[in-house]
Amino acid sequence: MNSPQASVAAEKYVAITTTKRNGDTVTSPVWIAALPDGSLGFTTDLDSGKVKRIRNFPNVTLQPCSARGAVTAGSAIVHARATVLTGDEVVPVQAAIKAKYGFMVTAMGAMYSVREFFSRKPGAAPAAIRLELGATAEP
Repeated sequence: MNSPQASVAAEKYVAITTTKRNGDTVTSPVWIAALPDGSLGFTTDLDSGKVKRIRNFPNVTLQPCSARGAVTAGSAIVHARATVLTGDEVVPVQAAIKAKYGFMVTAMGAMYSVREFFSRKPGAAPAAIRLELGATAEP
């Protein structure tokens, strides 16, 4: 039988729950992929709320979910310590996501490019989040 950590790595969508400064939590669905060092990772924009919250509070939880973020009933909560990656550190996570999700990554990238073109705003710098399962940071 798979451990909760192994099963969350195999999921198509995972709900990550992060914490705001006021103690409220925010849950967001993400694509997630296993990384060579045994951790998990996902990509996001450097200016996203997830990045801001993780920098303040790196302890997060993960649960399998739907594309819209509805947590899978009866699924285990997996605790993790999140680290924000930037620059060249993002590339291996992007590659892992591309390997797992294939054409969907290309399609989403094209949609973001079109949105960026019409909004006339430059896109945010890419970031990645590395998730060390079962680990938590000291408060």
